[in-house]
Amino acid sequence: MAESTKSVKREREGMAEEEVVVVGAGIAGLATAVALRRVGIKALVLERSDGLRATGAALTLFPNAWRALDALGVAHKLTPLYAARKKSYVTNVATGAVQEIFFSRNNRSSGGPITVHRKALLESLAEELPTHSIRFSSKLISLEAQGQAQQGPYIIRLEDGTVITTKVLIGCDGVHSMVARKLGLGEPVKSGRSAVRGLAVFPEGHEVGDEVQQFVDVGVRAGVVPLNDKEIYWFLTFNSTSKGEAMATDPEQIEEQVIKNFCEDFPPIYAEVVRHSDLSTLTWAPLLMRLPWDLIFGNVSKGNMTVAGDAMHPMTPDLGQGGCSALEDAVVLGRHIGKSYIDNGKLVPSAVAGALEGYVKERRWRAAWLITGSHLSGWAQLGGEGWLMKMFRDVLFYRFLFKKLLQVSDYDCGKLPLLNQPKKTL
Repeated sequence: MAESTKSVKREREGMAEEEVVVVGAGIAGLATAVALRRVGIKALVLERSDGLRATGAALTLFPNAWRALDALGVAHKLTPLYAARKKSYVTNVATGAVQEIFFSRNNRSSGGPITVHRKALLESLAEELPTHSIRFSSKLISLEAQGQAQQGPYIIRLEDGTVITTKVLIGCDGVHSMVARKLGLGEPVKSGRSAVRGLAVFPEGHEVGDEVQQFVDVGVRAGVVPLNDKEIYWFLTFNSTSKGEAMATDPEQIEEQVIKNFCEDFPPIYAEVVRHSDLSTLTWAPLLMRLPWDLIFGNVSKGNMTVAGDAMHPMTPDLGQGGCSALEDAVVLGRHIGKSYIDNGKLVPSAVAGALEGYVKERRWRAAWLITGSHLSGWAQLGGEGWLMKMFRDVLFYRFLFKKLLQVSDYDCGKLPLLNQPKKTL
């Protein structure tokens, strides 16, 4: 009772103490909090927005993501709602040539990727967390590391005046991560490409069917992905030096510019999908990435502080691995911290620091390869005007290399430790 009174007093004074703080309630942050809860660790999630953010409308989850969601105990909520994709059609708009890409052949143990509403994924994760474990409208303004060699604990100051101290700090705060900067990681760089994404709604039903369709031209790649019989996720990626570099930020203007600058050479169905966009879902942004060698040689953890998701490895969307790898991060992080917690019966700072080092060792090279593979995939698909580059894309890349690159999704991040498993004896 005395401790409870003390905690209430701290809250009233604008101060709080936590064991673990996760910064950011996106995919990586929520999944990390769920993973920690599965191993018996309570975490406070700080989110700067006033609710769950669903920027991006939808995302495609490959087998590696579904294995992670299964480890988190969430996969069963989503699989009945969406259908797996067996193949994708890629149309070269300049020649009219159409190629088929079979997803199921690229994954030995899965029928193919599944595209889901981003909001549905976030809500499925958030439902696994206790009430009040996500603190919305909590914008960080400063972060201070205390202790020997700044190994922790950590003092977090929020815009509303709240001060939080925590033993463990996990940054899932996106591409422009404050936690990543505190670790000394370099800022993400421009990939030279941009993307527009949106969700089209057809109240009376659409006639696109249920197959993924992509359209490629010099410097441009677009696609439509049916989610159900009334909604279609669509995307457009393009070289930032091509038309649309100065894309507007107003949703109506984004829609207008996409139709005006890009749809002319695409099949009519693409423009029709864009015209049915739910404007609240439209986003445009330059695509950023972390340099792979920054991830390989940089500090991804320090003491009891680390990063996950886009805060660790922002990448281009050309292999569809951004959200998938964030889910992997969460399970691996939960496994390493969870094992330390179970072995010691509590969070021991020195043991947690070792657990974070193990997490980084397991994730560093895979994340660096995903960044590299995604960038190379985008470079090949958006290619140049020369006949050699076109031949490379149409003959070699889509027929052979892309299928090899997609094998990165046939990956298992492992399971979480069981709370009731026997403790390690000395």
